[in-house]
Amino acid sequence: MIGHKRLLAVAIVAVTVVAVAAWWVLPGAATAPAALRAPHFVEETTASGLQHSLDDSDTASIGGGVAVLDCDEDGFPDLYFAGGANPAALYRNVSEPGGPLRFSRVTDPLTDQVNVNGAYPIDIDGDGHVDLAVLRIGGVDLLRGLGGCRFERANEAWSFAGVTGWATALSATWEGANRLPTLAIGQYLQLDSSGESTFDCDQNAMFRPDAAGAGYGSAIPLVPGYCALSMLFSDWNGSGRRDLRVSNDRQYYDYQNGQEQLWRIEPGQPPRAYGAADGWVSMQIWGMGISSQDVTGDGLPEVYLTSQGDNKLQTLLAGPSQPTYRDIALKRGVIGTHPFTGGDTLPSTAWHPEFDDVNNDGLIDLFVSKGNVNRQADYASRDPSDLFIGQADGTFVEGAEQAGILNYARGRGAALADFNLDGLLDLVEVNLGASVRLWRNVGSGTVDAPAPMGNWLAVRVTQPGGNRDAIGGWLEVRIGNSVTRRELTIGGGHIGGQLGWTHIGLGDASGAEIRVTWPDESTGPWLTVAANQFLDVGRGAAEARPWTPQAP
Repeated sequence: MIGHKRLLAVAIVAVTVVAVAAWWVLPGAATAPAALRAPHFVEETTASGLQHSLDDSDTASIGGGVAVLDCDEDGFPDLYFAGGANPAALYRNVSEPGGPLRFSRVTDPLTDQVNVNGAYPIDIDGDGHVDLAVLRIGGVDLLRGLGGCRFERANEAWSFAGVTGWATALSATWEGANRLPTLAIGQYLQLDSSGESTFDCDQNAMFRPDAAGAGYGSAIPLVPGYCALSMLFSDWNGSGRRDLRVSNDRQYYDYQNGQEQLWRIEPGQPPRAYGAADGWVSMQIWGMGISSQDVTGDGLPEVYLTSQGDNKLQTLLAGPSQPTYRDIALKRGVIGTHPFTGGDTLPSTAWHPEFDDVNNDGLIDLFVSKGNVNRQADYASRDPSDLFIGQADGTFVEGAEQAGILNYARGRGAALADFNLDGLLDLVEVNLGASVRLWRNVGSGTVDAPAPMGNWLAVRVTQPGGNRDAIGGWLEVRIGNSVTRRELTIGGGHIGGQLGWTHIGLGDASGAEIRVTWPDESTGPWLTVAANQFLDVGRGAAEARPWTPQAP
């Protein structure tokens, strides 16, 4: 991202990381885009061919992640679902461009495992085939992609010892010139010799490439561990260094010492937890998921943390000098303390948060999946997921019912992704003890006549070498004097994430300029592009290469 020497320049020219409602308006620029209403979503679960559910057990209740990946390399996002005691499931996307959503099950013993909590797509070896890091009760399996939605186990080939407990969180970053990523893995409760929970929080671990660079060294403990449910490597202060945020579930940890965590990660140095002397303020929540986005327009990402009761939207109190945060969730309208409808007045339970622009108006929106842990009497049993629609003043308003996604299943992992490649973000959500749900975004139209709302771009960023997807870099989109930026990360969410197209809403703009700040902080040229297209941007390229969806 941006080094210290460039941070002042960022403040002067007001370049943003998806700022107030996705745009930071510069001096002399036009006003922020006008907010559009929520788009119309149509459920297509049954017709799509998706038939999968997360089992209704206590151990599965904190799982249920979904990974979005292109495992057959046709440009269409495929799906991998955790199942708990039910087998996990891989589905290939066979949708027609712009048509109804359709998926076909791909069976394989490697992917159809039981006791899977979630998974993250990642190209570990940089060969262009997406791999899967599968988190389960019993450890982490690294599945090397072979193309054609086929995988092989690679723990041994990559000398990855991993963890042996209840794996519930993962994030990845590339340090320096390493070909392999550094992996951070979070664990929940310790397991005894019979596999039963001890109700004590397990320790987390980080894995760096070994000296030869072809495999992994021994685990580096991240202790103490406080029952991690989400992790994210992110450049929180504009230093160019990716530190590790960890969100923890206070249900089981020591209340005297347990808290949310931020680890300083210096290449070649042991991880160090930020403490009070650094400006870190202890906070205890029922930490579930993490999403990162600049909502205030200061050029630095805010952190959204899901919990039971009030969720948190943390912004730096005094800039990048120290990790001291204050909460602005209530002020911005995303606190989500109670169900917004349905008559249940008990506190909510939130899981997967995800920022993106669902109506393409250029203003960032926020989806938050919700649902009772299982049968907790003190929390809402009718707890619908939220779809917060971004407004021009930087606040958000509830739009789930207007969008047509209102339901009372117990939501868990989720994803906003353009499954039929029509420029509109669709929605998939995993539910505890019930079928997954899939909604197609038809914009301002109907299922028979979808209609666009604002304009958009979808960009795929690549570079040669190990970090093929430029994780840790930033994608910038400029319209006039206004710039929006997206950090490219692996991690966060609720035990699941995406790898592939980065979606940007453009509002009524017919074109834009795009460029990439690469993970080593070098910056590519501005490339002029027209709206409403898919683009490949490679390192060193003099132009963005258009890509056209083809029928499967």
